[in-house]
Amino acid sequence: MPSSPTATSTRILDTPEPDARLAAYLSRVPDPRKPRGTRYPLRGLLLLAVSAAMAGCRGFTATGEWAARLAASILEEFGLRAAPTESTLRKLFTHLDAAALDGQLCLYAWTRTTTIDERRIIAVDGKTLRGSRSAAARARHLVAALDHASGTVVAQEAVDAKSNEIPALPDLIAALGERAAGAVVTADALHTQTASAEAILAAGADYVFTVKANQPGLLAQLRAQPWKRVPAGHAETEKEHGRITRRALKVIQAPAGLGFPGAAQIAQLRRTVTRGTKKTVEVVYLITSASLPAASPARIAAWTRGHWGVENRLHWVRDVTFDEDRSQVRTGSAPQVMATIRNLAISIHRLDGATNIARATRHASWDPPATCTLLLTL
Repeated sequence: MPSSPTATSTRILDTPEPDARLAAYLSRVPDPRKPRGTRYPLRGLLLLAVSAAMAGCRGFTATGEWAARLAASILEEFGLRAAPTESTLRKLFTHLDAAALDGQLCLYAWTRTTTIDERRIIAVDGKTLRGSRSAAARARHLVAALDHASGTVVAQEAVDAKSNEIPALPDLIAALGERAAGAVVTADALHTQTASAEAILAAGADYVFTVKANQPGLLAQLRAQPWKRVPAGHAETEKEHGRITRRALKVIQAPAGLGFPGAAQIAQLRRTVTRGTKKTVEVVYLITSASLPAASPARIAAWTRGHWGVENRLHWVRDVTFDEDRSQVRTGSAPQVMATIRNLAISIHRLDGATNIARATRHASWDPPATCTLLLTL
């Protein structure tokens, strides 16, 4: 789903130089194994795992079977003399530095993201790896940043087992560093927090937050504005799946004394959904640090819709296409590593032009040489 309602200029890198390709980034991931007796290079094993995920493999057993199917010439391109077994991959991923892997893969993905009117629009949202729960530990929870335009994951942070998702957004912005400058970060009401806003502003970026009951004082102030006297700045109607959805967005300058860092504009979004004779109305309030003329009502509406798309473009795909919630991978770093590899597989398919990831994984499984060639050339 595009993040702008009007014609925009987008930019993506051309075919990268060898040192800017995926294999180069994977070479920088620290190897947890002792050098003596190491049979398979880490870069090759990671490339193999990503190619398997691109073909729809959901776990270590399927990945081992995929490796066994690959021709010797393909394995050689990955730097592997033979196909590794399922147990080799499982043991390695259990001890791999998941944060370092995330860091390198997100650096790689960032170089492939597009800009919309010279700004990157980034959606931040969290997901629980439900199958990683055990009797001794809670399920792992990861917060990802998705580029609206390209659908690629450009950052991911693990939530501390003794914490919650809220501190992860400032950590994620810190991990992006200078790359966050000029971006627009969209997030749901959970992240409508002073610390999150301050972190985004300090990075030179803007935020678009939803305001709900977790911020009762702020929500009351937004509701109290004279919205009935404000004309709709942007409206659109959509017909799909047997329903008609009308969205009307009203935007005004943030009132003085709002008490939220950097607030420039506030908005009321009214969604009216009609199915046959049944009509439902939902009113949502938004707050943003972005100001006119760049943050017009039409653009705020597009950013908001683009954020809601993160569920369909990433989390839904990982759950349905890769059956992630039923994965029984639980030990060490393996759950996060496998989630990261799925993120990258989805990102590569999207960079290759895929709009239906399930179809793309089927095609990838039918033609292993083409899949591996794509992986090595992007």
